[in-house]
This record gives sequence, structure tokens and C-alpha cells, in this order.
Amino acid sequence: MENIRIGTLVQGSTAVKVIPQIVTHGFESFQLSFWQTTGMTDLKETAAQIRDMMEQYGTVVSSLSIFGNPLTGHEGNADTLASWERLIDHARDFGAEMVTGFTGRLVDQPIPDSIPRYKAVFGELARRAEANGVKLAFENCPMNGNWHKGDWNIAHNPAAWELMFDALPNANIGLEWEPTHQMTQLIDPIPQLRKWVNKIIHVHGKDATIAWDVIKEQGIGGPQPYVWHRTPGFGDTNWTDIISILRQHEYTGTIDIEGWHDPVYRDALEMTGQVHALNYLKTCRGGTVVPNPVVD
Repeated sequence: MENIRIGTLVQGSTAVKVIPQIVTHGFESFQLSFWQTTGMTDLKETAAQIRDMMEQYGTVVSSLSIFGNPLTGHEGNADTLASWERLIDHARDFGAEMVTGFTGRLVDQPIPDSIPRYKAVFGELARRAEANGVKLAFENCPMNGNWHKGDWNIAHNPAAWELMFDALPNANIGLEWEPTHQMTQLIDPIPQLRKWVNKIIHVHGKDATIAWDVIKEQGIGGPQPYVWHRTPGFGDTNWTDIISILRQHEYTGTIDIEGWHDPVYRDALEMTGQVHALNYLKTCRGGTVVPNPVVD
């Protein structure tokens, strides 16, 4: 369907090998992701190879991602901030206009305490991105954190978004949103999407199943799991509603499936689940484009 492509995430370091093996399933876009560092990946060379693939297959690179804590630089995050800079500088080489990831966080401090450092770091990155014609988007994953303490990310709660966008109202900063991370906090994603849709510039295709029977009997503090991350098509979310809301607000980005989380469609069934999600999301966006009749 025109305007909204359905794709998937692939590791940036292995994308050149992986994309040719899965593109024939019908993926229309690819998000290339890195964990904490771009490492030894030659971004210029990789970009040249990926651009050739995208032209050959008629697909696109939606965005580049770096998931780490750029606010501290501690331990495994020592290269995360520099990786944000590299990806911003090379995004256009891949044909991408967006770099995404976690905001980072001052470890085990309340979210408001991280805002000054967030403003300093991403104020500079936003200016760098603007100079390169690139947008920045923050995934809404708690990474096991909450309002009072945690690591990795502050961009997981709407109250935090208010603080973030007040601190940096830049037009090229937004959200990389998915319903999953809101559902794990028992937030209804649909009214949230309606409110925040104009700040959402990338969408991850991931869902959740909430075991309300467990919650009603044992609450959320007991030993029994009450929510699971799911591949779209296997969770609780109405993706037809999500895509309809996105269309109503003229969203023209991609929905890229974030796999490797489903407790059932995993391991040998990973791509089985992802291809099911791909076809399911294509159906939710309206199926194949059918041209309207022409009246002279």
C-alpha cells in the first residue's frame, strides 16, 4: 500500500549477508541496527553495498539505529555517543533520513535528573542531524527501568516525553513508537497514539499479549508473568486501528518488524513468525493497491 512500507530490523554488521536471504519474502524496508557501538563496520563501504541492493530490490533503508546509553559512556557504552555521530554522518549514504535509539539515562536516578544531560547531548546531536538532513527518534522501551531508577532510556513514558520535548522542541526530534512497551506498563496504546501521533516518526512492528486473568488474580508483582512481547498478528493490538490513525495524520514512514522477542515464534520459527507478521500488517494497511476508476 502506498506511503506506509512494511519491513523488518536487521543487524547492521550482517545486513549485507542477511537482506538478500529474506527480501524475497516481501519486506519493503529495512532498519539497520547496532548494539552500543557500530564497532568495526565500515559504514561507507556497507552503505554502498546496501544502496545497490535497495535499488535492485526496490526496497529502502528506513533508518539506522544505535541502542546504548550515550549519556554515561560507561563500560560497554563507551562508543555509543560516537556511534550516534557516525550514523548521523552516514545516514544519507544508506539513503536513510533517520537515526534512532535510546536516549540514555543517568543510572538509577529519577528521570527528571537526566533531562539536563539529555538536553546537552541531544541538543548537539540534533544540530548535527539537521546539518545532514536527518531526523532523530527515540524508542519507547523501558529496558526494565521506571520513573525512579533504571539504565539505558528515559523515553518510555508520556510524562518523560513531555519533559524531553519541552527541553528540546526541535522539529527533527521525535519518537520511535510501538504499542508493546506501553502495554507492558498497562497503558492503552490506541488513545496514546491519537495524542502523540504527530511526534511519532518511526514505528516498530511489535505487539504484546496481556494476561488479564493473572493480573486480576495475582497483580503485577508476583512470580507469574503477566505480559509477553509478541510478533504482530499474535498479540492483542488492533493494527488496523494503528495504521488507520497513522494514515489519518499523514504518516508516510515505515513499520519495521522487531522480531526475536516472541515466546512461541522464535528460534527455528523466527522467520515463520516474521513473515506471518509481514503479511498480516500488509492486510491491516488495506492489502494491494487498487486503482480508482477514471472518468473522463
